[in-house]
Amino acid sequence: MAENAVPVHPVDVVVTFYRTEVLTGEEAKHFTKSDLAPSPKPEAVQSLYMRVLHQLFRFRPECHSMVPLVENIQHPECHEGATAILSVYARMRQFLPMCFVYDFSLNDLLAPKKHRTLTILSAIMNFLQFRKQRINVMSAKQVKFRAALDMQQTYAKGTQEAEKKIEILTSIPPEQQAEDAKLEAALSELQANTTSLYKGVNAKNDTIAEWKARIAEKTQKLTQLKMDGSNIKEEITKLKSQIVESPEELQVQMERMRENIKDLKSSIGKTDEDVVQLQNMVQTMNCTDTEIQQMYNLLQDLEISMSDSKQQDEEHKQLISQHEKKQKELKNLCKEEEQLKQVLDMKLDREAKHNVRRQKKKEDKEQHVNTVLGQCNQIHQKRQEKVDKIQEVSQENQQLRVDIQSLTDVCSQETKKAQVMYDTLSTAMDELDQRIETTILNAKEDAIKMLATFQ
Repeated sequence: MAENAVPVHPVDVVVTFYRTEVLTGEEAKHFTKSDLAPSPKPEAVQSLYMRVLHQLFRFRPECHSMVPLVENIQHPECHEGATAILSVYARMRQFLPMCFVYDFSLNDLLAPKKHRTLTILSAIMNFLQFRKQRINVMSAKQVKFRAALDMQQTYAKGTQEAEKKIEILTSIPPEQQAEDAKLEAALSELQANTTSLYKGVNAKNDTIAEWKARIAEKTQKLTQLKMDGSNIKEEITKLKSQIVESPEELQVQMERMRENIKDLKSSIGKTDEDVVQLQNMVQTMNCTDTEIQQMYNLLQDLEISMSDSKQQDEEHKQLISQHEKKQKELKNLCKEEEQLKQVLDMKLDREAKHNVRRQKKKEDKEQHVNTVLGQCNQIHQKRQEKVDKIQEVSQENQQLRVDIQSLTDVCSQETKKAQVMYDTLSTAMDELDQRIETTILNAKEDAIKMLATFQ
C-alpha cells in the first residue's frame, strides 16, 4: 500500500464523503468521526462496506446474512453467525482489486486499524468519484445517442413518405394506361426512324472523311514538290557563284593556307621542346617527393614514440592518483564496516526482541485457534447427534413406508377377491332375473289359455 499511487485522505474528508455519497437517512446522521478516528469500530466499518456493495452491485445488506439452501449443508442455523462477515469478505476481495487494493484480509473486518481502514476507504472513495465522472460522461453520450436516434427515426419517416410519393408519381393510374401504351408505341416508332436516319448520316460522314483524307494527301504532295523546286533553285544560284569566281583569288587562298601550315609546324616544334623540359622537371620532382616522404615517415615515427612516452607518463600519474584514492577508500570502508557492524548488532537485538514478540503472538493465536477448534468440535458433535436423530427418524419413516406398502398389497388382494365375488353375484342375479321373467311370461300364457278355455 505504501507503493500504491492512491492518495490517503484525512478522516474528516472521508466521513463527509461517505455521509453525503454512500449513506442515507439515520445511518448518515449517526456516522461520525469517532467511528474511524482513534480505533475504528468493526460494526460501523462492516455496515459501510455493505452500503458500498449495495450502491455498486445492488447487493442488499440483508442478503449477506442469508444461508444458501443447499442439500449438502445440514443445520444452516449453525452458519448464521459467520455468513454475513464471510459474504462481505468475499465480495470485497472481488471488488477491491478494481481500487488497486490487493491485500484485503479478515482482520480488516474483525479488528480494523485506523491507517489501514483510511487507505481502503480513500481507495474506494477515488473509485466512486471516478465512477461518478464516467456515469456523467456516459449519460451525456446516451442523451446525444438518443437525440441521434430520434433524428434517424424522423429521417427514416421522411424517406418512407418520400418513397411513397415517388411510387405515387411513378405509378400510372389504370385510366391513363391506354394512353401510355399509345405513347410508348409512338416513341418506339420515332426511335426506329431516328436510328435509320442516324445510320444514313453516319454513312455520309464516312464518305466525307474519305474525301478529306484524299485531299490532305494531295496537298502534302504539292508542298513536297514546291520544296524540291526551291532547293533546286538554291543549288543553281550556288553553282553560278562558283563559276563566277576567278583563279587569282584561289592562288591567294592557297598561299595563306601554306603560311598557316608553316606556323603550325613551328608551334609544334616549340611544344615538343617544352614537353621535354617538363618531363625533366617531373623526374626531379618525383625524386624530391620520395625524399620528403621518407622524412615525413621519420617524423611520424618520432611523434608516435613521443605520444607513447606521454601516455606512459600520464598512466603512471593516473595509477599514482588511483592508488591514493583507493587508500582513502579503504580507510572509509573500514570506518563504514565498523559502523555497519554496530548497526547489525542493533538490528540483531531488535530482531531478537521482535522474534520474542512474534513467538508470543503465535502462541496467543494458537491458543485462540485451539479454542475455536474446540468450539467447532462441539458444534460438530452436536451436528452429529442431530444427524443420528435424523437417521433414526428416516429409518422409522422407511419402516412405516414398508408397513404401508404391505397394507396396500393386502387391500389390493382383498379388493380383487371382492371384485370376483361381485362379478359372480352379478351374473347369478342376472340369471335369476331372466328365469323370473320367463316364469312370469309362462304364467301369463297359461292364464290366457285358461281364460280362453273357460269362455
